[in-house]
Amino acid sequence: MTGKYNGMLISGTSPTTIKLSSLIWPKYYFLAKSSVLLLSTRWFFTLGGLIIVFLLWYLLGLPTLIPEVLTGCFLLITLADILFLFSGKGPTAYRTMTERFSNSDWNPVQVSVTNQYRFAVFIRVIDELPVQFQIRNQEQMISLKGGESNSYAYRLRPVERGAYEFGHLVLLVKSGLGMAVRKVRAGEEQTVAVYPSYVQMRKYELFAQSAYSNEFGSKRIRKIGHSMEFEQIKEYVTGDDVRTINWKATARRGNLMVNHYTDERSQQVYCIIDKGRLMKMPFEKLTLLDYAINATLVLSNVCLHRQDKIGLITFSNKLGSLLAADKKAIQLDHILQVLYKQQTQFLESDYEKLYLQIRSQVKQRSLLVLFTNFESVSGLRRQLPYLKKIAGHHLLLVVFFENTELKSLSEQAVNDIEGLYTKTIAEKFGFEKKMIVKELANNGILSILTSPQQLTINAVNKYLELKARQAI
Repeated sequence: MTGKYNGMLISGTSPTTIKLSSLIWPKYYFLAKSSVLLLSTRWFFTLGGLIIVFLLWYLLGLPTLIPEVLTGCFLLITLADILFLFSGKGPTAYRTMTERFSNSDWNPVQVSVTNQYRFAVFIRVIDELPVQFQIRNQEQMISLKGGESNSYAYRLRPVERGAYEFGHLVLLVKSGLGMAVRKVRAGEEQTVAVYPSYVQMRKYELFAQSAYSNEFGSKRIRKIGHSMEFEQIKEYVTGDDVRTINWKATARRGNLMVNHYTDERSQQVYCIIDKGRLMKMPFEKLTLLDYAINATLVLSNVCLHRQDKIGLITFSNKLGSLLAADKKAIQLDHILQVLYKQQTQFLESDYEKLYLQIRSQVKQRSLLVLFTNFESVSGLRRQLPYLKKIAGHHLLLVVFFENTELKSLSEQAVNDIEGLYTKTIAEKFGFEKKMIVKELANNGILSILTSPQQLTINAVNKYLELKARQAI
């Protein structure tokens, strides 16, 4: 009689035998599926030693009783070790971490292990990390007594945004005998989303609050013009502007009532991120786009703390995302979700489309912080007509990057002709960056030339400076 049960071929069995197999087999099938038997290094060394003993006894012509007894003891110890390791459920482990990781920052991960045996074991814990980290030696040795639990922590620093897939925790368990190893897959597969650096955002949040508190008690700068930010309705007194009379309130009260306005404190700020090919350049494993995204998140948080409306625009060779300026508390989460999905393109950015989008979507005069990169004056001059048109309607701040690798080359000592040539070329590119700053200044456009590492602090400082000068 031949049949199949759970995908296995069963031959020569009666119906009664099949029924008993259905009761017994799943237990051991599950055990074999969740655990794997391995032989330890100690087992192979011991086996090699026994082989050498047999050879010596054979060459010397001695009776082989002693080697045979040793071999029997070796096999019995191995069998006992296997029975000990597979006599129970084995150890368990689980991984604890946050639901999302912060890009370019160190994120903690904790692993907890519990020994469910009644005897002490040695456990080698291997964590199956996402492929993006390219780490293949994340392991930890733990010694646990019977029923004991322990945990350890390590840190991970992602440099790319996106979904990261964590695998299982692999436990290699050995008893005190150390002949066999039981391999157990514990924990669950987990997916963690890596978002722009919200750790830096919280770091600079205190900086923004302290800068805001320093304004109290300082002298206010009188601005020429008429502010339109409403404060209250009050009775008319001599000297009030008759153009601000509120006729509806006057009719209700029977006295002249005027609208009272205060200096505008809530301005519009837009962060514009270039996603063109020049923003794909890497510095310290992070692309320029990721540096700009992290700085945008921090600057957005600072603007919201200063009661400004913050918006977001992305572009490349085609129009990207546009998030209208707002100062609601949920705006920061909207910005975070948009930034999470941004990717660089391999074509040159189209500044003409950017200008048309700004003219059609951004009606109120705003501070536009443009995160981009120019490597030469000729590259700037191709886009300069559109930048000048944008600056004619808004306060434009162009933020671009200094090549720190070329700067370090230009500062190195020269020992040969090749080194002199390399240093000259590096100085030429550095001079081009300074010429770009000068070219923008000559056309009335504000700019920041910064290293990628100092981008965030320089952008925030420039924003606070413009706010202090009431230039927006």
